[in-house]
Amino acid sequence: MKIAIQTWGSNGDIRPFIALADGLTNAGHQVTLVVSSIDNRSYQETCTDLGIAYQQIPAQIDFDMQDFAQRTFRMNTLQWLIALLEVSFFPYEAEIYQAAKQLAADNDLVIGHHFLYPLKLAAHKHNKPHISVTFCHAAIPTHTQPPFRFPNLGRTLNRWQWRLLDAAFDWVLKKRLGRLWLAEGMPPFKHVFDSLLSSDLLNLVAVDAFLCPVQNEWSAVNQLCGFLNLPDRAEQWQPSPALQTFLDAGEKPVYMTFGSIQQAVPEWSMELFINAARLANCRAIIQTSSNNYPADTQQDNVFFVGRHPHQPLFQHCAAVVHHGGAGTSHAATLSGCPSIVIPFMDEQLFWAVQLQRSRLAPAPLPAKSVTAKKLAARLEAVLYSEYAAEMEDFAHYAKQSISPTQGVLNAVALIEEFSKKYSLD
Repeated sequence: MKIAIQTWGSNGDIRPFIALADGLTNAGHQVTLVVSSIDNRSYQETCTDLGIAYQQIPAQIDFDMQDFAQRTFRMNTLQWLIALLEVSFFPYEAEIYQAAKQLAADNDLVIGHHFLYPLKLAAHKHNKPHISVTFCHAAIPTHTQPPFRFPNLGRTLNRWQWRLLDAAFDWVLKKRLGRLWLAEGMPPFKHVFDSLLSSDLLNLVAVDAFLCPVQNEWSAVNQLCGFLNLPDRAEQWQPSPALQTFLDAGEKPVYMTFGSIQQAVPEWSMELFINAARLANCRAIIQTSSNNYPADTQQDNVFFVGRHPHQPLFQHCAAVVHHGGAGTSHAATLSGCPSIVIPFMDEQLFWAVQLQRSRLAPAPLPAKSVTAKKLAARLEAVLYSEYAAEMEDFAHYAKQSISPTQGVLNAVALIEEFSKKYSLD
């Protein structure tokens, strides 16, 4: 089967699709992956090594991530999303749509990032089946639970709260996202989430079941597959000699990172991490975001690292301090590490709460109110308190319960079952 995959976004939006493309290739399918990378990072070498046909469209996105992060640091989630689209998606929408039309014309099936409505549109135009993939289940309605951050008012009123959430997103996004759809002569759609963005046929939810207890309450179109984890052979990484020496020199360190968000507040984040580690008297590895702390250097009990695959290093750590991104949350869990989450926006707070409910993290520390003293207290609780051993046991149990490869295998099985239903083989 000829399968096209298209995604847009940062590293966390691209790596899972490389993992899926690899799984489908290993299952004997011919796969083309088209990437729109907002940080202009190329994945050509990785895809070539894995035998995946790769295209980067557009070749260059004029987007200053650091400037954007600093300008939008204190925006709410919807304001942030609109600002991101205005500078990194809408100017390239026509080029992304042109690539999508070619993919739909040349392939039997198209699979896309849950936000890539141009691909869904192209699939409709060419009468090809379309599958979407989402990395967060916060916006998928359930029968009994309210939307995240809404009060639980019972089954009937919760249903109205889901409708209220749809109305809010429609009011903010429907006109902006619907321009291309309507310009191409498509009929008006009802809601942004379920009508424009998600597949009408199959939406793969790339979340591990351990962090998702509500999957049995979804409509049939939403199918949990598990986290799409990039295989070890895709990234050949080893600790540097200096880092290995640091790891061997004492107890397991705590790892600290805010991912790409760290670019919004590079000096503040480094000061927060360093001071918290010193107050908690713990060893730490900090992903550096400042020229004042060069990668592969050390200050006292703190070692600074540059960009690298997370899981190979997380496995040597006692806990992970992070912002609550879906990828980092899964990477910490797969590595058997408790988390301390400092969320900057609602989706990250959602993951912080899922980790807390799974007993893999203490209560989140919102970025707007976090201090080094508060973070140090969380570090002490996770590392040294009477609950530390219990949290470590839950983290170990989670690691044993999650297979790093099962998500991709499940996704491939669901796609192949889908293809038989539509006689695509």
